[in-house]
Amino acid sequence: MSILNVYVTSENNSTELRLSKALTIDSVKIKLEPITGISSSFQQLELYHDKTFVTSLEGHPQETMLGKFPIEDYWTINVVDTNPSRVKGQYNDVSLVEKFELADEEYEKRTDSVLAFKKRNNLGRFNDAASDTSASSAQNKTYEDAAESIKLGDRCEVDVGGISLKRRGTVRFIGLTEFQSGIWVGIQYDEPLGKNDGSMQGVRYFTCPPKYGSFVRPDKVQTGDFPEEDLFSDEDI
Repeated sequence: MSILNVYVTSENNSTELRLSKALTIDSVKIKLEPITGISSSFQQLELYHDKTFVTSLEGHPQETMLGKFPIEDYWTINVVDTNPSRVKGQYNDVSLVEKFELADEEYEKRTDSVLAFKKRNNLGRFNDAASDTSASSAQNKTYEDAAESIKLGDRCEVDVGGISLKRRGTVRFIGLTEFQSGIWVGIQYDEPLGKNDGSMQGVRYFTCPPKYGSFVRPDKVQTGDFPEEDLFSDEDI
């Protein structure tokens, strides 16, 4: 059975996903529903290659499989919400999202936070000799500030750039490295979309399976309730 790596985009988000060519279009829509938040009955699927429209996946017999279309690895399936009752942008207003907040005094007591790490290593505002005059210093301060809300074991989404794709994983490392200055966050992705096994240039910072590990800057990491997506549990491969 042939498996494709595709990009899935919608008004609310975008992600990278594996889909079997043997799936019917209706089955694809059902799998995309929890990802896009769009009911399968209101989904209109469009196929793109390098941002160029290729074809619509609509108007075909119910049993038509994904492999019947001219789709290749890393093409894009864009999901359009045709629900006439939808409220545009209703999932993008972060003011409607209930947030977990930790009191400052409680956060100060933690020993596994980036704030504690900075105190132990005299980094950022805890380094009286630090200079904020250079662009490098300013950038490092941005990384340090972003890392203060991240702790080991956090579930997260990583912005890998390009077309704002998101990859989910778990925080396995936070701190300084030998391969480059500034604070880095080591991520173990849920899928083999990384570049390493937690080591870089012969130095091990954490341990994970090959191709599951990656190091990113803290400002690319968003922590929160990001459960691992199990989209293939009902497939025979």
